[in-house]
Amino acid sequence: MGSTSGRQAAMPFIMVTVLLDMMSIGIIAPVLPKLIGSFMDSGAGTSFAYGAAQAAFAIAQFFSAPVLGALSDRYGRRPVLLLGLVGMAINFFVTALASAFWMLLAVRIMGGAMCANIAVANAYVADITEPKDRAKNYGLLGAMFGLGFILGPVMGGVLGDIDVHWPFFLAGSLTLLNAVYGYFVLPESLPLERRREFKLLSTNPFSSLARLRQLKGVEQLMWVMGLSILAQFCLHTIWFLYTEFKFGWTPKDNGYSLFVVGLMAVIVQGGLLRQFQKHIPLHRLVSIGLISSTLCYFAYGAVPQGWMMYIIIIVNVFGYMVQPGLQSLVANAVDPSRQGESMGAVSSLNSIAAMLGPILAAPLLAVASSYPQGDWRIGIPFYLCAAIQGVAAIIGFRYFSRTRHAHDAALAGRAQA
Repeated sequence: MGSTSGRQAAMPFIMVTVLLDMMSIGIIAPVLPKLIGSFMDSGAGTSFAYGAAQAAFAIAQFFSAPVLGALSDRYGRRPVLLLGLVGMAINFFVTALASAFWMLLAVRIMGGAMCANIAVANAYVADITEPKDRAKNYGLLGAMFGLGFILGPVMGGVLGDIDVHWPFFLAGSLTLLNAVYGYFVLPESLPLERRREFKLLSTNPFSSLARLRQLKGVEQLMWVMGLSILAQFCLHTIWFLYTEFKFGWTPKDNGYSLFVVGLMAVIVQGGLLRQFQKHIPLHRLVSIGLISSTLCYFAYGAVPQGWMMYIIIIVNVFGYMVQPGLQSLVANAVDPSRQGESMGAVSSLNSIAAMLGPILAAPLLAVASSYPQGDWRIGIPFYLCAAIQGVAAIIGFRYFSRTRHAHDAALAGRAQA
Protein backbone atom coordinates (compact mmCIF):
# COMPACT_ATOMS: atom_id res chain seq x y z
CA MET A 1 0.00 0.00 0.00
CA GLY A 2 3.03 2.25 -0.14
CA SER A 3 2.61 3.09 -3.80
CA THR A 4 0.49 5.91 -5.13
CA SER A 5 -1.60 3.52 -7.20
CA GLY A 6 -2.21 1.37 -4.12
CA ARG A 7 -3.38 4.38 -2.18
CA GLN A 8 -5.71 5.45 -4.97
CA ALA A 9 -7.17 1.96 -5.25
CA ALA A 10 -7.70 1.55 -1.48
CA MET A 11 -9.64 4.74 -0.86
CA PRO A 12 -12.76 3.67 -2.81
CA PHE A 13 -12.80 0.39 -0.87
CA ILE A 14 -12.89 2.08 2.53
CA MET A 15 -15.44 4.62 1.27
CA VAL A 16 -17.86 1.85 0.27
CA THR A 17 -17.29 0.08 3.60
CA VAL A 18 -18.09 3.27 5.52
CA LEU A 19 -21.11 3.91 3.27
CA LEU A 20 -22.66 0.51 4.07
CA ASP A 21 -21.75 0.93 7.73
CA MET A 22 -23.44 4.31 8.00
CA MET A 23 -26.45 3.15 6.00
CA SER A 24 -27.01 0.48 8.65
CA ILE A 25 -26.70 2.99 11.49
CA GLY A 26 -28.92 5.45 9.63
CA ILE A 27 -31.63 2.84 9.12
CA ILE A 28 -32.12 2.29 12.84
CA ALA A 29 -31.70 5.94 13.91
CA PRO A 30 -35.33 7.08 13.41
CA VAL A 31 -36.86 3.98 15.01
CA LEU A 32 -34.67 3.21 18.05
CA PRO A 33 -36.50 5.83 20.20
CA LYS A 34 -39.83 4.33 19.12
CA LEU A 35 -38.68 0.82 20.02
CA ILE A 36 -37.49 2.01 23.42
CA GLY A 37 -40.76 3.91 23.87
CA SER A 38 -42.66 0.64 23.46
CA PHE A 39 -41.19 -0.44 26.81
CA MET A 40 -42.07 2.86 28.57
CA ASP A 41 -45.29 4.56 29.67
CA SER A 42 -44.45 8.28 29.29
CA GLY A 43 -42.46 10.74 27.22
CA ALA A 44 -40.20 11.52 30.17
CA GLY A 45 -39.54 7.82 30.72
CA THR A 46 -38.71 7.35 27.07
CA SER A 47 -36.29 10.29 27.18
CA PHE A 48 -34.44 8.88 30.18
CA ALA A 49 -34.37 5.32 28.76
CA TYR A 50 -33.16 6.46 25.35
CA GLY A 51 -30.43 8.51 27.00
CA ALA A 52 -29.40 5.46 29.06
CA ALA A 53 -29.23 3.25 25.95
CA GLN A 54 -27.08 5.79 24.12
CA ALA A 55 -24.80 6.26 27.13
CA ALA A 56 -24.37 2.49 27.62
CA PHE A 57 -23.16 2.08 24.03
CA ALA A 58 -20.76 4.99 24.44
CA ILE A 59 -19.32 3.79 27.76
CA ALA A 60 -18.48 0.39 26.28
CA GLN A 61 -16.97 2.00 23.19
CA PHE A 62 -14.94 4.42 25.31
CA PHE A 63 -13.01 1.59 26.91
CA SER A 64 -12.80 -0.67 23.87
CA ALA A 65 -11.87 1.81 21.13
CA PRO A 66 -8.23 2.38 22.23
CA VAL A 67 -7.76 -1.39 22.59
CA LEU A 68 -9.09 -2.07 19.11
CA GLY A 69 -7.13 0.86 17.69
CA ALA A 70 -3.89 -0.46 19.20
CA LEU A 71 -4.73 -3.98 17.97
CA SER A 72 -5.07 -2.53 14.48
CA ASP A 73 -1.58 -1.03 14.86
CA ARG A 74 -0.28 -4.52 15.70
CA TYR A 75 -2.30 -6.86 13.48
CA GLY A 76 -3.56 -4.51 10.75
CA ARG A 77 -6.74 -2.53 10.12
CA ARG A 78 -8.57 -5.21 8.14
CA PRO A 79 -9.16 -7.88 10.84
CA VAL A 80 -10.24 -5.32 13.44
CA LEU A 81 -12.62 -3.69 10.98
CA LEU A 82 -14.20 -7.06 10.13
CA LEU A 83 -14.56 -7.87 13.84
CA GLY A 84 -16.44 -4.62 14.35
CA LEU A 85 -18.77 -5.33 11.45
CA VAL A 86 -19.69 -8.76 12.78
CA GLY A 87 -20.29 -7.34 16.25
CA MET A 88 -22.52 -4.62 14.87
CA ALA A 89 -24.56 -7.11 12.84
CA ILE A 90 -25.18 -9.22 15.94
CA ASN A 91 -26.13 -6.04 17.81
CA PHE A 92 -28.80 -5.14 15.24
CA PHE A 93 -30.35 -8.62 15.11
CA VAL A 94 -30.54 -9.06 18.88
CA THR A 95 -31.97 -5.53 19.30
CA ALA A 96 -34.78 -6.44 16.89
CA LEU A 97 -35.58 -9.53 18.98
CA ALA A 98 -35.42 -7.80 22.40
CA SER A 99 -38.57 -8.30 24.46
CA ALA A 100 -37.57 -6.10 27.42
CA PHE A 101 -35.59 -2.92 27.91
CA TRP A 102 -32.83 -4.65 29.90
CA MET A 103 -32.15 -6.93 26.93
CA LEU A 104 -31.84 -3.93 24.62
CA LEU A 105 -29.51 -2.24 27.11
CA ALA A 106 -27.29 -5.33 27.36
CA VAL A 107 -26.92 -5.68 23.61
CA ARG A 108 -26.10 -1.98 23.26
CA ILE A 109 -23.19 -2.51 25.67
CA MET A 110 -21.98 -5.49 23.62
CA GLY A 111 -22.28 -3.52 20.39
CA GLY A 112 -20.30 -0.61 21.79
CA ALA A 113 -17.53 -2.91 23.02
CA MET A 114 -17.02 -4.60 19.63
CA CYS A 115 -17.50 -1.67 17.29
CA ALA A 116 -14.57 0.61 16.53
CA ASN A 117 -15.25 0.94 12.82
CA ILE A 118 -14.95 4.72 12.74
CA ALA A 119 -11.59 4.79 14.55
CA VAL A 120 -10.14 2.09 12.31
CA ALA A 121 -11.53 3.74 9.17
CA ASN A 122 -9.87 7.02 10.18
CA ALA A 123 -6.57 5.21 10.75
CA TYR A 124 -6.96 3.45 7.39
CA VAL A 125 -7.36 6.79 5.63
CA ALA A 126 -4.28 8.13 7.44
CA ASP A 127 -2.31 5.05 6.31
CA ILE A 128 -3.05 5.50 2.62
CA THR A 129 -3.08 9.30 2.36
CA GLU A 130 -0.32 11.89 2.17
CA PRO A 131 -0.64 14.67 4.82
CA LYS A 132 -1.49 17.28 2.19
CA ASP A 133 -4.48 15.21 1.03
CA ARG A 134 -5.93 14.23 4.40
CA ALA A 135 -8.44 17.07 4.68
CA LYS A 136 -9.78 16.13 1.23
CA ASN A 137 -10.02 12.41 2.03
CA TYR A 138 -11.54 12.95 5.46
CA GLY A 139 -14.04 15.14 3.64
CA LEU A 140 -14.77 12.25 1.25
CA LEU A 141 -15.19 9.96 4.24
CA GLY A 142 -17.60 12.50 5.71
CA ALA A 143 -19.44 12.50 2.40
CA MET A 144 -19.89 8.72 2.71
CA PHE A 145 -21.28 9.31 6.19
CA GLY A 146 -23.70 11.77 4.66
CA LEU A 147 -24.65 9.48 1.78
CA GLY A 148 -25.31 6.71 4.29
CA PHE A 149 -27.63 9.05 6.11
CA ILE A 150 -29.34 9.97 2.86
CA LEU A 151 -30.19 6.36 2.08
CA GLY A 152 -30.50 4.84 5.57
CA PRO A 153 -32.92 6.99 7.58
CA VAL A 154 -35.52 7.25 4.82
CA MET A 155 -35.55 3.47 4.47
CA GLY A 156 -35.65 3.03 8.24
CA GLY A 157 -38.35 5.65 8.71
CA VAL A 158 -40.64 4.15 6.07
CA LEU A 159 -40.15 0.61 7.37
CA GLY A 160 -40.48 1.78 10.98
CA ASP A 161 -43.90 3.24 10.29
CA ILE A 162 -44.94 -0.28 9.23
CA ASP A 163 -43.14 -2.33 11.88
CA VAL A 164 -40.57 -0.98 14.32
CA HIS A 165 -38.50 -4.19 14.16
CA TRP A 166 -38.01 -4.37 10.39
CA PRO A 167 -35.31 -1.67 10.16
CA PHE A 168 -33.09 -3.58 12.60
CA PHE A 169 -33.26 -6.76 10.52
CA LEU A 170 -32.42 -4.76 7.39
CA ALA A 171 -29.51 -3.01 9.14
CA GLY A 172 -28.13 -6.33 10.36
CA SER A 173 -28.32 -7.79 6.87
CA LEU A 174 -26.53 -4.83 5.31
CA THR A 175 -23.81 -5.00 7.95
CA LEU A 176 -23.22 -8.67 7.21
CA LEU A 177 -23.02 -7.77 3.52
CA ASN A 178 -20.45 -5.13 4.47
CA ALA A 179 -18.41 -7.76 6.36
CA VAL A 180 -18.48 -10.11 3.36
CA TYR A 181 -17.42 -7.27 1.10
CA GLY A 182 -14.55 -6.40 3.41
CA TYR A 183 -13.42 -10.02 3.70
CA PHE A 184 -13.12 -10.53 -0.04
CA VAL A 185 -12.28 -7.04 -1.33
CA LEU A 186 -10.88 -4.69 1.33
CA PRO A 187 -7.05 -4.72 1.27
CA GLU A 188 -4.82 -4.27 4.31
CA SER A 189 -3.48 -0.73 4.59
CA LEU A 190 -0.77 -1.12 7.25
CA PRO A 191 2.46 -2.72 6.03
CA LEU A 192 4.36 -5.06 8.35
CA GLU A 193 7.28 -2.66 8.81
CA ARG A 194 4.98 -0.02 10.31
CA ARG A 195 3.25 -2.27 12.84
CA ARG A 196 3.79 -1.81 16.54
CA GLU A 197 3.90 -4.10 19.56
CA PHE A 198 0.60 -4.38 21.40
CA LYS A 199 0.75 -3.40 25.07
CA LEU A 200 -2.49 -3.68 26.99
CA LEU A 201 -1.43 -1.17 29.64
CA SER A 202 -0.96 1.47 26.95
CA THR A 203 -4.58 1.14 25.78
CA ASN A 204 -6.17 2.78 28.80
CA PRO A 205 -8.47 5.37 27.21
CA PHE A 206 -7.47 8.03 29.71
CA SER A 207 -3.75 7.46 29.08
CA SER A 208 -4.42 7.64 25.32
CA LEU A 209 -5.93 11.07 25.77
CA ALA A 210 -3.04 12.07 28.02
CA ARG A 211 -0.54 11.11 25.30
CA LEU A 212 -2.45 13.18 22.77
CA ARG A 213 -2.11 16.18 25.07
CA GLN A 214 1.64 15.81 24.86
CA LEU A 215 1.66 16.27 21.08
CA LYS A 216 2.51 19.81 20.11
CA GLY A 217 -0.50 21.72 18.89
CA VAL A 218 -3.03 18.97 19.57
CA GLU A 219 -4.19 19.62 23.15
CA GLN A 220 -6.27 22.72 22.44
CA LEU A 221 -7.50 21.29 19.15
CA MET A 222 -8.75 18.32 21.14
CA TRP A 223 -10.69 20.65 23.41
CA VAL A 224 -12.28 22.27 20.38
CA MET A 225 -13.04 18.89 18.85
CA GLY A 226 -14.30 17.43 22.12
CA LEU A 227 -16.71 20.28 22.84
CA SER A 228 -17.94 20.33 19.25
CA ILE A 229 -18.55 16.57 19.33
CA LEU A 230 -20.29 16.92 22.69
CA ALA A 231 -22.72 19.43 21.19
CA GLN A 232 -23.35 17.03 18.31
CA PHE A 233 -24.07 14.12 20.63
CA CYS A 234 -26.48 16.22 22.64
CA LEU A 235 -28.25 16.88 19.35
CA HIS A 236 -28.14 13.18 18.40
CA THR A 237 -29.67 12.22 21.73
CA ILE A 238 -32.65 14.52 21.52
CA TRP A 239 -33.36 15.05 17.80
CA PHE A 240 -35.94 12.31 17.26
CA LEU A 241 -37.81 12.75 20.53
CA TYR A 242 -37.54 16.54 20.38
CA THR A 243 -39.16 16.70 16.94
CA GLU A 244 -41.87 14.29 18.10
CA PHE A 245 -42.65 16.31 21.23
CA LYS A 246 -42.49 19.74 19.56
CA PHE A 247 -43.77 19.08 16.03
CA GLY A 248 -45.47 15.69 16.23
CA TRP A 249 -43.01 14.13 13.76
CA THR A 250 -43.10 10.37 13.03
CA PRO A 251 -40.11 8.09 12.23
CA LYS A 252 -40.80 8.79 8.54
CA ASP A 253 -40.60 12.56 9.14
CA ASN A 254 -37.33 12.13 10.99
CA GLY A 255 -36.03 9.94 8.19
CA TYR A 256 -36.68 12.74 5.73
CA SER A 257 -34.91 15.26 7.95
CA LEU A 258 -31.81 13.06 8.13
CA PHE A 259 -32.02 12.67 4.36
CA VAL A 260 -31.49 16.43 4.06
CA VAL A 261 -28.68 16.36 6.64
CA GLY A 262 -26.94 13.61 4.69
CA LEU A 263 -27.45 15.41 1.39
CA MET A 264 -25.83 18.55 2.77
CA ALA A 265 -22.92 16.54 4.18
CA VAL A 266 -22.30 14.97 0.78
CA ILE A 267 -22.44 18.31 -1.04
CA VAL A 268 -20.20 20.13 1.43
CA GLN A 269 -17.72 17.46 2.51
CA GLY A 270 -17.61 15.71 -0.84
CA GLY A 271 -17.07 18.80 -2.98
CA LEU A 272 -17.42 22.28 -1.49
CA LEU A 273 -14.79 21.71 1.19
CA ARG A 274 -12.07 21.11 -1.41
CA GLN A 275 -13.16 24.16 -3.40
CA PHE A 276 -13.21 26.42 -0.33
CA GLN A 277 -9.77 25.16 0.73
CA LYS A 278 -8.30 26.56 -2.47
CA HIS A 279 -9.14 30.06 -1.27
CA ILE A 280 -9.54 29.91 2.52
CA PRO A 281 -7.09 28.32 5.04
CA LEU A 282 -8.41 25.22 6.77
CA HIS A 283 -8.27 26.70 10.26
CA ARG A 284 -10.38 29.65 9.11
CA LEU A 285 -13.00 27.35 7.61
CA VAL A 286 -13.16 25.56 10.95
CA SER A 287 -13.60 28.88 12.78
CA ILE A 288 -16.44 29.99 10.50
CA GLY A 289 -18.07 26.59 10.90
CA LEU A 290 -17.99 26.84 14.68
CA ILE A 291 -19.80 30.19 14.55
CA SER A 292 -22.36 28.89 12.09
CA SER A 293 -23.09 25.79 14.15
CA THR A 294 -23.50 27.81 17.35
CA LEU A 295 -26.17 29.99 15.76
CA CYS A 296 -27.92 27.02 14.17
CA TYR A 297 -28.11 25.06 17.44
CA PHE A 298 -29.91 27.97 19.04
CA ALA A 299 -32.24 28.27 16.04
CA TYR A 300 -33.13 24.55 16.22
CA GLY A 301 -34.47 25.08 19.72
CA ALA A 302 -36.24 28.36 19.04
CA VAL A 303 -38.18 27.74 15.82
CA PRO A 304 -41.94 27.17 16.31
CA GLN A 305 -42.65 25.04 13.21
CA GLY A 306 -41.09 21.86 11.85
CA TRP A 307 -40.45 23.05 8.29
CA MET A 308 -38.05 25.67 9.66
CA MET A 309 -35.70 22.88 10.78
CA TYR A 310 -34.98 22.15 7.12
CA ILE A 311 -33.99 25.77 6.49
CA ILE A 312 -31.47 25.62 9.34
CA ILE A 313 -30.02 22.33 8.10
CA ILE A 314 -29.45 23.82 4.65
CA VAL A 315 -27.93 27.17 5.66
CA ASN A 316 -25.37 25.60 8.03
CA VAL A 317 -22.94 25.01 5.14
CA PHE A 318 -19.73 25.78 7.05
CA GLY A 319 -20.82 23.68 10.01
CA TYR A 320 -20.28 20.53 7.96
CA MET A 321 -16.62 21.46 7.49
CA VAL A 322 -15.72 21.50 11.20
CA GLN A 323 -15.15 17.80 11.91
CA PRO A 324 -13.15 16.83 8.78
CA GLY A 325 -11.10 20.00 9.22
CA LEU A 326 -10.26 19.27 12.85
CA GLN A 327 -9.65 15.60 12.03
CA SER A 328 -7.10 16.59 9.41
CA LEU A 329 -5.30 19.00 11.73
CA VAL A 330 -4.99 16.33 14.43
CA ALA A 331 -3.92 13.55 12.02
CA ASN A 332 -1.12 15.69 10.60
CA ALA A 333 0.34 16.14 14.09
CA VAL A 334 0.63 12.39 14.76
CA ASP A 335 3.49 10.03 13.84
CA PRO A 336 2.49 7.66 10.98
CA SER A 337 3.17 4.54 13.08
CA ARG A 338 0.69 5.70 15.72
CA GLN A 339 -2.29 6.60 13.57
CA GLY A 340 -4.36 3.66 14.84
CA GLU A 341 -3.60 4.46 18.46
CA SER A 342 -4.22 8.17 18.01
CA MET A 343 -7.47 7.63 16.12
CA GLY A 344 -8.49 5.19 18.83
CA ALA A 345 -7.90 7.99 21.32
CA VAL A 346 -9.94 10.37 19.15
CA SER A 347 -12.66 7.74 19.12
CA SER A 348 -12.41 7.64 22.92
CA LEU A 349 -12.99 11.39 22.88
CA ASN A 350 -16.06 10.73 20.76
CA SER A 351 -17.20 8.18 23.29
CA ILE A 352 -16.72 10.59 26.20
CA ALA A 353 -18.93 13.06 24.37
CA ALA A 354 -21.36 10.25 23.56
CA MET A 355 -21.57 9.43 27.27
CA LEU A 356 -21.95 13.01 28.43
CA GLY A 357 -24.40 14.00 25.66
CA PRO A 358 -27.25 11.75 26.83
CA ILE A 359 -26.49 12.52 30.49
CA LEU A 360 -26.79 16.26 29.82
CA ALA A 361 -29.51 16.38 27.15
CA ALA A 362 -31.92 13.56 28.02
CA PRO A 363 -32.93 14.91 31.48
CA LEU A 364 -33.47 18.39 30.01
CA LEU A 365 -35.72 16.95 27.31
CA ALA A 366 -37.56 14.84 29.89
CA VAL A 367 -38.38 17.98 31.86
CA ALA A 368 -39.44 19.84 28.71
CA SER A 369 -41.54 16.96 27.36
CA SER A 370 -44.61 18.13 29.31
CA TYR A 371 -44.80 21.48 27.49
CA PRO A 372 -47.34 21.83 24.64
CA GLN A 373 -46.33 21.34 21.01
CA GLY A 374 -44.56 24.35 19.52
CA ASP A 375 -43.47 25.74 22.90
CA TRP A 376 -39.99 27.33 22.71
CA ARG A 377 -39.05 25.82 26.07
CA ILE A 378 -38.93 22.32 24.56
CA GLY A 379 -35.77 23.54 22.86
CA ILE A 380 -33.83 23.87 26.14
CA PRO A 381 -31.39 21.05 25.18
CA PHE A 382 -30.55 22.85 21.95
CA TYR A 383 -29.76 26.03 23.85
CA LEU A 384 -27.25 23.93 25.80
CA CYS A 385 -25.77 22.74 22.48
CA ALA A 386 -25.35 26.35 21.39
CA ALA A 387 -23.55 27.24 24.62
CA ILE A 388 -21.16 24.28 24.31
CA GLN A 389 -20.38 25.04 20.67
CA GLY A 390 -19.88 28.69 21.54
CA VAL A 391 -17.20 27.76 24.07
CA ALA A 392 -15.52 25.58 21.41
CA ALA A 393 -15.55 28.54 19.03
CA ILE A 394 -13.91 30.83 21.60
CA ILE A 395 -11.13 28.31 22.30
CA GLY A 396 -10.63 27.81 18.57
CA PHE A 397 -10.39 31.55 17.86
CA ARG A 398 -7.82 32.05 20.60
CA TYR A 399 -5.79 29.05 19.48
CA PHE A 400 -5.70 29.94 15.79
CA SER A 401 -4.92 33.60 16.48
CA ARG A 402 -1.86 32.56 18.53
CA THR A 403 -0.52 29.99 16.10
CA ARG A 404 -0.87 32.34 13.08
CA HIS A 405 -1.50 29.74 10.43
CA ALA A 406 1.05 27.30 11.90
CA HIS A 407 -0.92 24.25 10.78
CA ASP A 408 -1.16 25.36 7.16
CA ALA A 409 2.55 26.28 7.15
CA ALA A 410 3.48 22.86 8.54
CA LEU A 411 1.27 21.16 5.96
CA ALA A 412 2.95 23.07 3.13
CA GLY A 413 6.39 22.15 4.50
CA ARG A 414 5.53 18.46 4.54
CA ALA A 415 4.21 18.67 0.98
CA GLN A 416 7.55 20.10 -0.21
CA ALA A 417 9.66 17.56 1.70
